[in-house]
Amino acid sequence: MKIVTHSPAETIEAAKKLGSLLRAGDMIAYKGGLGAGKTTFTRGLAIGLGLGDNVSSPTFALVNEYRGSDITLYHFDMYRISSEEGLESTGFYDYDFENNVAAVEWSENIAEFLPKDTIYITIDSLGDNDREITIEDGGRFASAWD
Repeated sequence: MKIVTHSPAETIEAAKKLGSLLRAGDMIAYKGGLGAGKTTFTRGLAIGLGLGDNVSSPTFALVNEYRGSDITLYHFDMYRISSEEGLESTGFYDYDFENNVAAVEWSENIAEFLPKDTIYITIDSLGDNDREITIEDGGRFASAWD
């Protein structure tokens, strides 16, 4: 499924819709270059999950956690991770993915370690504010955009 947005606000709205459909155990894997809008999209996911919009890039922290009363969103940055040992050193395997949601930036660096039912989101810049967002989810969310 492809969505084209024309502003950060539209990108947030698309992600907000998706976030409202996520459930515990979902893993989001982003693909997209620097400045593509991965953190902006994550802000929308957090809003859709009912966690507010206080989202920032996890570049220097490796992971940011956004906690709600029922669910937590783990927001990872795997830009500097390229091996299973590196992934282990982040504590990745210690997080409670079964009961929460995770969003992973630079997921291509750890693709072989992600669950088979991972939801892939590719964000491509089409210009200053225009983005093409491709959601690969096995058709799970297709009816949301009909």
